[in-house]
Amino acid sequence: MPSPLNSEPPLSEARERRLPPVLTGRKALVVGVANDRSIAWGCAAAMRRAGAEIAMTYLNDKARPHVEPLARQVEAPIFLPLEVRDPAQLDAVFDVIKARWGRLDVLVHSIAFAPREALAGRVTDCPRDGFLTAMEVSCWSFLDLARRAEPLMAEGGTMMTMSYLGANEVIENYGIMGPVKAALESAVRYMATELGAKGIRVHAVSPGPLATRAASGIRDFDELMEKVASRAPARRLVTIEEVGAACVFLACPYGAAMTGETLYIDGGYHILG
Repeated sequence: MPSPLNSEPPLSEARERRLPPVLTGRKALVVGVANDRSIAWGCAAAMRRAGAEIAMTYLNDKARPHVEPLARQVEAPIFLPLEVRDPAQLDAVFDVIKARWGRLDVLVHSIAFAPREALAGRVTDCPRDGFLTAMEVSCWSFLDLARRAEPLMAEGGTMMTMSYLGANEVIENYGIMGPVKAALESAVRYMATELGAKGIRVHAVSPGPLATRAASGIRDFDELMEKVASRAPARRLVTIEEVGAACVFLACPYGAAMTGETLYIDGGYHILG
């Protein structure tokens, strides 16, 4: 029998592609696609299948060859470089969105990074520069993107960022990213409160472990995936397509009464002690 790690989810690929067109006419900016295994790519593809028009970014010239074919797959009319620590590139992305679309309905922030030296040892010993870099890229950048997106969501919208269980539980080898993700989830709650009167909903989505580029810097990550696949109530890992489908739900009218949530997409693993 196949192992839980490799077993197929009950939702077939064909069914995943038949998402109802609940985002028809919506404009979505997806930040964080690195390749076709990225959670951000699962979100972009699902939102496109649900009818949204997609703007996508890529980190740099090295990343572009891996991301550009994906942008073509979702017929992205906006495809621009974005290093979130570069204000000029941030301005350029939102200037193009404003000029081309005049509005934005959905923002997906799926970026996390910590220098290797910040992940290698104890949280107690994390170097200052490593902590500040992890916080700037993984948390503060969501605030920065949200502040720029807010004026374009005059008729409301949805903002989402990606978290992980390590924000609320100590996960071995997750290190400094645990406190950073905890700050991110707290920021989501404050932003949801501040922006709710404008019809803007803000969420954190917390997928189970996935073999993404960002996860490659976490020591013994394969063992973590095996553990989750064998212990989760669903007895398997989730897919980027399932994370994307959940984000479609949050962005569409079906999720209109929800905001400030941390939504776990992890086969139920987070309920275990």
